[in-house]
Amino acid sequence: MTNTADIKIHNEQQKISPASILCLGLGWFPQTPGGLERYIYELTQQLAANQDKINLCGIDLPNSQLYENINFINLATSNQSIWQRLHSVRSNFKKINTKNLDAINLHFALYSLPILDLLPPKIPITFNFHGPWADESHAEGNNKLGVFLKRFLIEKQVYQKCNRFIVLSQAFGKILHEQYQIPGDKIHVIPGGVNIEKFQPNFSPIEARQQLGWHEDRPIIFTSRRLVQRVGVDKLLTALSIIKPKIPDIWLAIAGRGNLQLALQNQAIELGLNNNVKFLGFLPDEHLPIAYQAADLTVIPSQSFEGFGLAIVESLACGTPVVCTPIGGMPEILTPFSPDLITSSISAEDIAAKLSQILLGEISKPSRESCRQYAVDKFNWYKIAQQIRHIILSDGVME
Repeated sequence: MTNTADIKIHNEQQKISPASILCLGLGWFPQTPGGLERYIYELTQQLAANQDKINLCGIDLPNSQLYENINFINLATSNQSIWQRLHSVRSNFKKINTKNLDAINLHFALYSLPILDLLPPKIPITFNFHGPWADESHAEGNNKLGVFLKRFLIEKQVYQKCNRFIVLSQAFGKILHEQYQIPGDKIHVIPGGVNIEKFQPNFSPIEARQQLGWHEDRPIIFTSRRLVQRVGVDKLLTALSIIKPKIPDIWLAIAGRGNLQLALQNQAIELGLNNNVKFLGFLPDEHLPIAYQAADLTVIPSQSFEGFGLAIVESLACGTPVVCTPIGGMPEILTPFSPDLITSSISAEDIAAKLSQILLGEISKPSRESCRQYAVDKFNWYKIAQQIRHIILSDGVME
């Protein structure tokens, strides 16, 4: 696997010829919330700002031309059945002029499969591997047949056609290599990025709390999660009940929606946390940086399949330290900065122990300034996009 330190990037002052790049993803952020959608949203805008011409294909994309140099190509709609959607993806892709492309960048295996044989030959194909889709589905309760079909008939078929891969962490690079048999020299590790203009510490914690109507005099922890099984919010609630006797006024703000929301709300009641937990539901995107700034700590209690941890770098860019579990690519973010912020395990007891140590001052937490500087130095989307651009435009042809 090739790490970012090994990637040669042209000097920013050097003149770079604009390229024509075809991208295929999912929806468009923030109309379609999600980590993958946000990633593509930021990446395509950065490439377009470089004067590259981006043809972005996806589902439920905007009908209007919102950004210069980004051409939205809506291949299907989410209200179609899966088979109708795949047929629509293929039919509509046939109408696209794929001449004069310099690179192809795929982000989602399901919608890539119907168009593989339609892609122009001898144009390098880069796949951004955002996670093992089949395994993630299994963790969310999908049946064995569905998991098998996703892995062997969709993911593996698509990956065999790609020249190179970008992963957000060494952890996911290992999964791609070991579980999908992708040669290590085709895998490039480039972390996710953060928009440092949007996510920045421009309010004091008190000002941020006042804007959101949050408690001004209580220790606050914040998490922004899709409320599904693998993200560990249930473990965080249990951890909160363990902490409460020591820190009775602790308050947890949970942003996000998902199929476990009702079960988690009931769990909070059963644990006696009525006065210690607030389920915020969907948090408007413009409020997210304020929420990070309002918190003493952000917590990411993931139990499995966290390939990067976008919320970590967003929170750090806002000046707020993050506690995470030792899962996937998250330790790769925090270990060079502050390894004391990583819990010993994914258990509720170890999450509680780490939070207590930090909130009670037994472990010193990084300053607001150091959090911000680390995010700016390591995860600025402008720099990340240049690294991605270098990979997807590298010379190479279909084998």
